[in-house]
Amino acid sequence: MVKKYKIEDLMVPLSEYATVTVGATLFEAVLALEKAQADFDQTKYRHRAVLVLDNKGEVVGKISQHTALKALEPQYLKMASRASASHYGFSVSFLKDLQDQYSLLDGALEGICQKAADTKVEQFMSKLTEGEVIDADASLDRAIHMLVMGHYQSLMVKKAGKMVGILRLTDVFAAVFHVMKSCS
Repeated sequence: MVKKYKIEDLMVPLSEYATVTVGATLFEAVLALEKAQADFDQTKYRHRAVLVLDNKGEVVGKISQHTALKALEPQYLKMASRASASHYGFSVSFLKDLQDQYSLLDGALEGICQKAADTKVEQFMSKLTEGEVIDADASLDRAIHMLVMGHYQSLMVKKAGKMVGILRLTDVFAAVFHVMKSCS
């Protein structure tokens, strides 16, 4: 018999996730992620993002590891935000030339401390969209569809009009893999 998974069983409650408030710096976001990873159950997948909350405690954005790295070079934030250049079919050679031409990341690591202290999360966070929110009562099939079609790494879980957790792609995949293993 195939186990029926619920979104609420797979999600990580907001109280266990890395969060910062609007106005926090990149450095504070990295520290929040480090703390959440250290505090989280080590038998599960580590967190890979930080949620950004407004002054009312509502989730307004997300910072992935990818987004945090882009924040080190302001020019990346001015380029295509959603799709990577490689998705457009650009060659490795072209991408290297682009980096050289625009001096992307020149000295980024040398100035990393200052950038981390000066860069506010709202300057580079991904704003939460309607497509990234799933109801706690939704089916796992619905969650898979949203993750796949939206190319999302996670979905925010809403219950009774309030964000209660985050459903991560890694946890959904683990559940699907568990079902696959139960097949004879």
